[in-house]
Amino acid sequence: MGGLLSVLYGVVVYAFFFGTFLYTILFVGNVFVPKTIDSGASGPIAEALVVNTLLLGLFAVQHSVMARKGFKRWWTRIVPPAVERSTYVLAASLAIALLVWQWRPIPETVWAVRDPAGVQLLQTVFWFGFAMLLVATFLINHFELFGLRQVFLRLLGRQLPKPEFRTPLLYRYVRHPIYLGFVFGFWAAPVMSAGHLLFAVASTGYILVGIWFEERDLIEQFGARYRAYRDQVGMLLPRVRISRAESSPEQN
Repeated sequence: MGGLLSVLYGVVVYAFFFGTFLYTILFVGNVFVPKTIDSGASGPIAEALVVNTLLLGLFAVQHSVMARKGFKRWWTRIVPPAVERSTYVLAASLAIALLVWQWRPIPETVWAVRDPAGVQLLQTVFWFGFAMLLVATFLINHFELFGLRQVFLRLLGRQLPKPEFRTPLLYRYVRHPIYLGFVFGFWAAPVMSAGHLLFAVASTGYILVGIWFEERDLIEQFGARYRAYRDQVGMLLPRVRISRAESSPEQN
């Protein structure tokens, strides 16, 4: 019964996450949904700055604290280890849903691209970014990342295998293609409002901080293998390598 309840819980959480994720894409892109990053009546700018900063900070704190190993060790004394990841995903999804619901628009335009080709290019980068991050989750293990694998393994009476260090496809060129996809999605806006800029700057700053914590954990977990990988592969941009023969004029 515990295994069945865990699976039900994991599936419901995953469905809620995926719905929230899709809505957030449309929210950031100002398309299709009734509440977007720039829609709604604007209020006092001071109020919008305070509320939006608190919403972004709440997500950052939740996302970072619950991802740390020390918290996980304490947390799994309260919740079964098999649903720990699903609970983390639920908390993150609730924080994002609250942000989307309570976000205050700051509509002043920072920049606006009017050229149709430029608009099309930015929209393509926007959708490419979110498509890339979704693909990147499947390259590692999408269903483990969002807690489904854990609950199904519990139902089958099996343990989650130990993590293995892999660098499939996109991970051979950048260490964090998921985060890179978010950066593309957050910044590729034909019309950048002050509110959208606040969201993009704060989110990018959090991504950089999150990478620092995540890589610290990965080095602790994989040691020299991850250090060597970090030295060879760029964090968010591919690392260009120039051979000595190409870079030294006297060789020509």
